[in-house]
Amino acid sequence: MAERHRLSTIGTLVDSNVLLDVITEDDEWFEWSASRLAEAADRGALFVNPLIYAEVAAGFERIEDLDDALPSSYYRRVALPWESAFLAGQCFVRYRRRGGTRGSPMPDFYIGAHAAIAGLTLLTRDAERYRAYFPTLHLVAP
Repeated sequence: MAERHRLSTIGTLVDSNVLLDVITEDDEWFEWSASRLAEAADRGALFVNPLIYAEVAAGFERIEDLDDALPSSYYRRVALPWESAFLAGQCFVRYRRRGGTRGSPMPDFYIGAHAAIAGLTLLTRDAERYRAYFPTLHLVAP
């Protein structure tokens, strides 16, 4: 629990879509994502978890290149809390009961749950699901 309190005062969990916007210099989103990322870094630490790392890894052939794109000196790598696994599962059940498809949303629920449990701000471009299932989560989103 001490880890949760410590993280809550110092940082932002950065979603893969924001990282990929910056890494790929996306024509539409690079400026917005780079600006929000810089602002978040000015406020505190930037965090990635294994799910975010894995989503970004899909665009790289070598782990060394991914590590260069996400240097540990800039992005703190944090484990997923067990409590976030439970919360993600509960939110996924609510999603399915509301008619959601089985596909891809589980990683998003886990990312949202991680930020919520750790008390982190979540920087993302895909806020709709996070707002619906994590209403108390502090988001930075368009």
